[in-house]
Amino acid sequence: MSKYDPDEATAREDLCRFLSACFYEPESEFAEEKLFDSMLVAATQVDPDLADHVRKLGAAFAAQDLETLLVDYTRLFLGPIEALANPYGSSWLSAPVPTEDNPPLAVLDLYSAGGFEIDEEFRDLPDHMAVELEFLYLLTFKSNEARLAGHADDLSAADLLERQFLGEHLGAWVGPFAAAVKAGAETAFYRKLAELTECFIRIKEKEASLSASPRELFRC
Repeated sequence: MSKYDPDEATAREDLCRFLSACFYEPESEFAEEKLFDSMLVAATQVDPDLADHVRKLGAAFAAQDLETLLVDYTRLFLGPIEALANPYGSSWLSAPVPTEDNPPLAVLDLYSAGGFEIDEEFRDLPDHMAVELEFLYLLTFKSNEARLAGHADDLSAADLLERQFLGEHLGAWVGPFAAAVKAGAETAFYRKLAELTECFIRIKEKEASLSASPRELFRC
């Protein structure tokens, strides 16, 4: 197994958070806070293909006015009648359509197992892509923290939950979701975001599937 790199591990955490931010309404803060510069630094640590996707994403954001991006975001993810690419896992999985009274319990169980709590001010459904990426960040953080501390049991538990989450949930619906975004998007930004998101999730899936025993994982 390749040598563990704590900087690369932190970069994976950062990419989860940065991708999550991109699935909220586009804002001028994306540029003002140099979101895509930060994403590029993280992606370069992880994988050359990811870095190339991020460069194209940042360029697409810079080339498009904010109003056009917001219109495309609304068409894709909100409606007005029916979203072209529903950003909810339960829209793509074999599960009941979620409502406020009937939330997607499967993902809530995973959140609970990971000690993940959604902010009380969040007013959307809990299987939104942005939230699921935040949860993936938490799982990645916990795995890295356990590895650095030498806590084999905690590492095993975090990795097992990540494999379950990717295998049964996020990894199972990111493909058709990304395809719908690319088919429906009128801006290059959202097409590139879909490609980047799926590419990153597939990398995380591959890593999860290659997880070895705790004894092997601690070999540096």
